Amino acid sequence: MGKASPRKSQSFLHGALILTASILVVKLIGALFKVPLTWIITEDGLGYFNTAYNFYGPIYSLATAGFPIAISRLVSESYTRGAYRDIRRIHRASAPIFVGTGTVGFVLMVAGAATYAKIIGNENALPALYALAPAILFSCLTAIYRGYYEGLRNMYPTAISEIIEALCKLVVGLTGACLILNYGMKEYESLGTVFGIAVASRDYARSAILPYAAAGAIFGVTVGSLFSFVFLFLRHKVVGDGITKENLKNSPPPRTMRKTVSRLVKTAIPIGVGAMAVNVAAMVDTTFLQTRIHKVMEKEPEVLLSMYQGMIPQINIETDTVPNFLFGCFSMALTLFMLVPAITQAFGISALPNVTAAWTRGEKSHLKRSIEAVLRVTALFSIPAGMGLAVMSGPVARLVFGVRPSLPITSRVLVIMGIGAIFASFSTPVNSMLQAVGRVDLPVKLLAVGLTIKVTLNYYLVGIPQINVLGAGAGTVVCYLFLTVAALFCLCKQTKIVPDFLSIFGKPLLASILCCTAAWALYGLLSRTISENLSTVCAVAGAMLVYALSLLCLRAICRDDILMLPKGQKIAKILEKHGWIG
Repeated sequence: MGKASPRKSQSFLHGALILTASILVVKLIGALFKVPLTWIITEDGLGYFNTAYNFYGPIYSLATAGFPIAISRLVSESYTRGAYRDIRRIHRASAPIFVGTGTVGFVLMVAGAATYAKIIGNENALPALYALAPAILFSCLTAIYRGYYEGLRNMYPTAISEIIEALCKLVVGLTGACLILNYGMKEYESLGTVFGIAVASRDYARSAILPYAAAGAIFGVTVGSLFSFVFLFLRHKVVGDGITKENLKNSPPPRTMRKTVSRLVKTAIPIGVGAMAVNVAAMVDTTFLQTRIHKVMEKEPEVLLSMYQGMIPQINIETDTVPNFLFGCFSMALTLFMLVPAITQAFGISALPNVTAAWTRGEKSHLKRSIEAVLRVTALFSIPAGMGLAVMSGPVARLVFGVRPSLPITSRVLVIMGIGAIFASFSTPVNSMLQAVGRVDLPVKLLAVGLTIKVTLNYYLVGIPQINVLGAGAGTVVCYLFLTVAALFCLCKQTKIVPDFLSIFGKPLLASILCCTAAWALYGLLSRTISENLSTVCAVAGAMLVYALSLLCLRAICRDDILMLPKGQKIAKILEKHGWIG
């Protein structure tokens, strides 16, 4: 039986490294986008921007319905069996499905935008909602190719398309926001109006322009999703998928189109429900955070305003947009929080085809090594990153967003969210492994419980005037703590494999404590003599060095992990020579 070209097949860690590298580039581009964007459209504009995003999320999840992961899993399973004709049929079956669901999703977002904006009392978010709507269709079309290539264990197409998407968002989004803001302010300076409507002052003029500037910024996302799809479509036409004529000739007869579609749907629906639940929760968070703070401002405004005295601009108090402003502050903390699980999401994407292959072959020892490798790599990254965000919340927020009156609000939220980032980082990799071993239903069931906890806590805590926006962070921590523990328990029960948890989590935790202590001490010493931002950079660099040395001394990195890297054999020999790997 013929096999696909070896250059297209990547190990878990090799694939994860490709995706991680692309995510780091994407996050760097994202920082170049979000940081100046924060200065251009301020917390208010970010509130409109993220309100649109959080409405987009559930509809996009409904439109894709878990099909990208289902495609990846079924392609990987067929690849393991050498059923290359089935692989091609899966791709042909997925195209019309995504065109249909993407179109329906686009119509739903356009039709529902006004109602949603009215419900949350934030009708200024409407321009951003409409500007983002076409991205649903383009993102669905992009998902066809990403899931397909990931199943073939070729992460390069996904990585490159993500970078293209981020670059378009940066260029188009920033340009759009700046042009709209400049145009609106010039109109005010010359005519005293904003888009034909008279305004009382410069502050009111800027406030009136921000909804449209946020729409210009988020339109970059729509353009990025279009160009990402165009790249993947053309690449597939020109380069192909690495399956040769000999592979197809020696492949067993494929399933019928009807059976292929049936398997896709049966696999996708539970995954899609889980993905939609996460995005619905984000939308509910947006709704509760703003509506509950509206209630606080109606009943006990003095408690909240005294808590954040001097941090909330007077214009927001006068125009009754304090809820949107605080949501903008929360969104800034959320931007930093999402950096950590965004990286480990790559581990989950890369793990799925490899764990699927081990499970399909019934190789228990290989399966155990794969599970331990995924958990270990996730722990090595997420524990120090999450703890570091919590310990260095103020300096990191200042470094990223600059000195601004609202910074203490963002940093307080980030202390809580930093701890939550550790548990959130395990969610995608562990759920991907549950899906890989055939239990696509379990992540959905666990999410239903976890998100109920999150929504309940958020609703209750945000409504307490003394807690307000901090309650959203607390609900997130408890939700992801439950999801991580419960998913790991289910994975062990399903596979009858118990990983070495003490080694997997204990060593990175000890090294993280040392590195965070070093960061805190270095920042405290250096900030007395040099600027705060430079002190933060030096403290983080020093902490990373301490962490790396701690890992080597504790022998927290395993030989099997190193061997999965490109040129892993040479790296392993060097580390073994010094006794630095387990």
